[in-house]
Amino acid sequence: MLPAQKEGCELNLQQFYNKYSRLLIPAAVIIMLALYFLFPHGEPEEITAAPTDLIEAESPQLSETPTLPIEPVTETQTEPENILVEIKGQVVKPGVFELPADSRLHSAIELAGGLLPDADALSLNLAMKLTDEMSVYVPVTGEALAAPPVIEAPAAQQATSPSGGELVNINLADEAGLSTLSGIGPSKAAAIIAHREEHGPFASIEALKDVTGIGDKTFEKLKDAISIN
Repeated sequence: MLPAQKEGCELNLQQFYNKYSRLLIPAAVIIMLALYFLFPHGEPEEITAAPTDLIEAESPQLSETPTLPIEPVTETQTEPENILVEIKGQVVKPGVFELPADSRLHSAIELAGGLLPDADALSLNLAMKLTDEMSVYVPVTGEALAAPPVIEAPAAQQATSPSGGELVNINLADEAGLSTLSGIGPSKAAAIIAHREEHGPFASIEALKDVTGIGDKTFEKLKDAISIN
């Protein structure tokens, strides 16, 4: 290149620099910023996910209250005690029959086949409660029987009072026998028999106080002279 041309080129470059020098600096800054954001200046940190099992291991476990097994409650059902009762006399099938403990006389008569045509039904209290070993005799109409006409209690050892005399069985005694008790006259004796026929034999001597007209004072006078066996 000739010296004159070289000198002219240097003058052009200097004129260009003087003219555009103010624009070169901002342009350089912009280029540097662009390069900074376009190209990563460091390796990104890897975010390592914590293992699921580690998180579960570190997380507090909820304490569960142990549940005790509940055993089913078995209800014990007590079957009613059965009794044996003898039915004889004017029934279709006399014999010994087994019934529940709370049975009445009409149930026993039904087991015996019912009453015969000549049976004295008026002498029977079909609503009477039965007891174990009881014997019931159904008479013929017009048949004369000692009171009580149809019921015999189980045979038992002869009971005696503290004074040595026989005890009066309030389940079997007639009006005359009951009237021998202290404080018992004919009206109270009749009330005892009526109560016995309506509600059945007395379960205890204290049950005598259920009879109308017999209170604690009367019972205290005769309790040592009576029995139910």
